Amino acid sequence: MEMAELTALLTPEGLRLLDALPPIESADDVARTVSRLRKDGHSPDLVSAVVTQSRLRARAGTKFGPFAQRMLFTRAGLEQATRLAIAARHAARFRDAGLRRVADLGCGIGGDALGFAGLGLAVTAVDADEVTAAIAAYNLAPFGDAARVRHGTAETTDLADVDGVWLDPARRTAGHTETTRTRPEDWSPSLEWTFELARRVPAGTKLGPGLDRELIPDGFEAQWVSADGSTVELVLWSGSLARDGVRRAALVIRGDAAHEITAPTDTADEPVRELGEYLHEPDGAVIRARLIGDVARSLDAGMLDEHIAYLTSDAAVTSPFVSSFRVRESMPAKVPSINAALRSHGIGRLEIKKRGVDVDPAQFRRKLQLRGDAEATLVLTRIGSRRIAVLADRVSRRP
Repeated sequence: MEMAELTALLTPEGLRLLDALPPIESADDVARTVSRLRKDGHSPDLVSAVVTQSRLRARAGTKFGPFAQRMLFTRAGLEQATRLAIAARHAARFRDAGLRRVADLGCGIGGDALGFAGLGLAVTAVDADEVTAAIAAYNLAPFGDAARVRHGTAETTDLADVDGVWLDPARRTAGHTETTRTRPEDWSPSLEWTFELARRVPAGTKLGPGLDRELIPDGFEAQWVSADGSTVELVLWSGSLARDGVRRAALVIRGDAAHEITAPTDTADEPVRELGEYLHEPDGAVIRARLIGDVARSLDAGMLDEHIAYLTSDAAVTSPFVSSFRVRESMPAKVPSINAALRSHGIGRLEIKKRGVDVDPAQFRRKLQLRGDAEATLVLTRIGSRRIAVLADRVSRRP
């Protein structure tokens, strides 16, 4: 979104027009709506702004639920925004640590700031991009003086009146639509500046989950977070926000349920064992946190291969930290062998998973003969140099 579009949108006429639009979800919806609004005499800037916002509101429901229908977004801002449920958990850690005044440095469209304000904390939200800061101000307006928004940089923000900081360094090129990832040395503010501040002030620093672990400072708590199967972020906690004795954590959120496993350091893996009755796929946050060993021990499981994050066991138990599968049979990862097994079990619907093998599941599916009413999961992996296929059934997770 450009400033001209935002200016046209932030008027009584523009906001009324936006709120009156039905959801716009397809290219055909866009074409019809643009044609109708231009025919009604609305300016090109306003038409572009309201149509774009209507589309983004429809997409934002997965992150912000019903709140999305009164918010404004940029495409890049929505993509990078923290889900509201996760933002509330961030805010709860500040609240529980007794911190009441927070600076959100690099606030984007205000996702985390909404979490802070929603839990009654006073938040000062700062963003270096003028359009993004204006959108954050709109999104936070219902909280009045409890949520102030400033256009500026993290490095120049006065922190004299805050108890703690939330840091979200810009890790992509500037822009409101298409952006690309940058190297850590090009982030703004820099990691060096960010970590130096986090050593002086209680802080939570949101980073990408794939951050080089060598860059994690000593004494910080590293918490990897996954949501509905996707590992979405790494948060580094410092000062009073870091928990005693915890340096590695995996927070797994599925729907309304959340589960966490913690440890004082990376945990040792369990030894390799033969494929048993069950195959377990650890959640991505568990893998990133290197807590697979603790999860394996809770399942009485071992590694299927020392280099691949699959576990196997004979115990009929599962965990919130894994996806579990009951093994039907295993075979060489060759199409004729797999097709024979599919025919034998009457499999017509198949989920394909893979790890440790160079296979495109979509292309591989075209080679398979799927006929029948049964469904199953096919896991393609390897044990040492041997490529195997495991035909299995998903096991429901325990609450």
